[in-house]
Amino acid sequence: MPGLTLVPVGAVPAGFLSALSARIVSLFAFETVRARDPLDPSFSRDPERGQLHSTRLLEALAAACPPGDGERILGVADADLFIPILTFVFGEAQLSGPAAVLSLTRLRPEFYGLPRDDSVLLARTVKEALHELGHTYGLLHCRRPDCVMRASTNAGEVDLKPALFCRSCAAATRS
Repeated sequence: MPGLTLVPVGAVPAGFLSALSARIVSLFAFETVRARDPLDPSFSRDPERGQLHSTRLLEALAAACPPGDGERILGVADADLFIPILTFVFGEAQLSGPAAVLSLTRLRPEFYGLPRDDSVLLARTVKEALHELGHTYGLLHCRRPDCVMRASTNAGEVDLKPALFCRSCAAATRS
């Protein structure tokens, strides 16, 4: 069975990563989940945008992925991410590759002027982690509303989707 390495990108609390790890293990068939030392994201920061270029982070994460069939690496950033053609992204993954990254910034209720709610942040992060990891298994966006692979362009859409794959997407992650 494959393993997953979680990498904090910048300063992400260890307790949060532990809670995320426990939830991922309960929902995805990873044999082990390991934590690594933080990745310094300064090489990916765009000074004009004040955001991190997610594709640059993916390249660094892929290079750090442990060898082995089915191994995955997931970066968790406490900074806003972008790709040049979009204002922001919740995350990005290598399609059928080992690496994925996600951002906590726009998953936080307080980003939208709401009170801090760590349970909402964790629930959203789990969904986005599963979504990005699904891409590493070759999954594209799914049209089914009951699938975590459904595309999300705002936090409300993240809230509406479940932390589960539909049957066809789940089957693809096991093959």
